[in-house]
Formats: sequence, C-alpha cells, structure tokens
Amino acid sequence: MTTPLSLSREQLAKARVLVVGDAMLDRYWYGAVDRISPEAPVPVVRVTRQEERMGGAANVAYNIVTVGARASLLSVVGDDEASHQLEALVANSGITPCFGRDPQLKTTVKLRVIGRQQQLLRLDFENTPENEVLASQSAEFEKLLPAHDTVLFSDYGKGGLAHIGLMIAQARAAGKVVLVDPKGSDYSRYQNATAITPNRAELEQVIGPWQDEADLQRKAQNLREALKLQALLLTRSEEGMTLFDAEGQLHVPALAREVFDVTGAGDTVIGTLAAMAAAGLSLRDAVPVANRAGGIVVGKFGTATVSYGELFASP
Repeated sequence: MTTPLSLSREQLAKARVLVVGDAMLDRYWYGAVDRISPEAPVPVVRVTRQEERMGGAANVAYNIVTVGARASLLSVVGDDEASHQLEALVANSGITPCFGRDPQLKTTVKLRVIGRQQQLLRLDFENTPENEVLASQSAEFEKLLPAHDTVLFSDYGKGGLAHIGLMIAQARAAGKVVLVDPKGSDYSRYQNATAITPNRAELEQVIGPWQDEADLQRKAQNLREALKLQALLLTRSEEGMTLFDAEGQLHVPALAREVFDVTGAGDTVIGTLAAMAAAGLSLRDAVPVANRAGGIVVGKFGTATVSYGELFASP
C-alpha cells in the first residue's frame, strides 16, 4: 500500500483523474468607484481591468494538475464565446478538455464586479443542458473511463449530471474509486459511490442538525449505509474534517494557521483527495493530505491551488 510519505512526484504524475461535472467561467471586472449614479443610488464602476478564471468542476480539475497528477474534464457547455474561452483556459492549464457542446445552452458564467477591493455585484448566466447532449456525455464517459484511475463527480446543481447514477454504476463496475462533491438535498442519486464529501451546511440539509458528536456519527453512518458508500467525508472548516467509514470515524483537526480566504478551499480538498486516491492511497491515508492542502490554500488570497512541493514539504 502506498503511503503519503512514500508518494513520489513520479508516482503522482502517473495518477489519472476523470473529473465530470458542471464547468463554468469565472469573470472578474475590476474598476474604480468615484461617484454614485444620477440614475439610481448605486455606485458607478469605471472598469479598468478584466480577468477570467476556470470555475466549478474546471477549478477542481486545476487543483488536481497543480498538485502533480493528471486530469481530464468531461463537461457539457454551450457553443458560445464563453465556452471557447473556458476550453482555452482548461487546455492551457494542462487539463485534457472533453467538452460536449449544446448550441441551446448558455455556458455558465459568473461575472463579479469588484470596486474598492470588494465585490459589488455578481451576475450569473446559465440554463440547463438538453437530454440529447447529456446522453452523448454518458457515451463519452464510457470511452474515457478505462484510461483513468479515479472518477470525481463535481456537482454544482447546473443540470450537467442528470445521468450520474448510470455513470457511478459504470465506474464502480470497472473497479474505479468514485468520489462525489454533492449538491442539493437528494443524495440518493449518489448511491454506490466510493465516497461523498459534503460540508457542514450540505450534510445538515440532508440529515438535519445534530446535537453532539455522537449524534453526528450515528446520523452520518446511517446515511453512509443507506447510500451503500464506503465512506462519507465531512469537511468542517475551522474544525477540520471527519471521515466516516466501516471502521468508525477518523477526525483530522484543521491546521493552525492564519486564514486569509476560504474561496475554493473545498475544490482543493476534493481535488487533492482524488489525486491521492488515484496514486494508490487509501482514503484514510489520503484524508490528512487533503486536509493539509485545504489548510495551505486558505492561507492564500483568492482562488488558489497547492503544489506538490508545498504539500509534501517538511513541517
């Protein structure tokens, strides 16, 4: 069994993760705010700089390649300017893009307007993909599956994972580790995955509030068994993370460091977890590494990633 300390760059470079889910384009418009509009009591932003980044499942895949593993991204996008910009960003980052195009679909774009170092407004552009395109995505998934060690489903609730049940069944039948970053209150669609990784708010939406740790363990294990999962990983921000599996539970406390920005930390955690699993680590060995990655990334400003050197540096 591979252990975290014995995991070399070369081993990680052979690890292959297939990320499937809702990719999106994050746009940022930065500008100066010098006056209030005469038309309405709102600030006027004179845009001076624009920036585009990978968002959603694309950012998860980016976290996988920056730590040193390989990632392919299977997603349904539109046939619009945003989709081509997103595909270029993905390809230039070292991720292999596998995009299905739906001419009726608006590629999901989150446009943030920033003035005086704070977000003033966010505009979301999105709709739901057609069933025909999603069916072709399932066929492409079947083709890509043999070339990957781990499958990571990144669900942002945008409709791109309508056939996730079938894909989980195919991946598990092929002996792959299947991780799911869940969304919504119906987790039955994730049944038979290897593990799901909800945060506190997401899990509470499904099992209700818990009174204490014993109550949490009982409810989490009941959910895990009902969904036929090997494990459930609860990410708990400043409280670290807890893995619930057949052996019981494994709690890893958060790293004691100054927190600057939690943006994208969840993407870093599950991306690192998938990379470690693809490299041969058990989930119990992979969780402390993913926890360390999350601790490093919240010490950076903005949506950030972690490198192999940072992750495996001596304390």
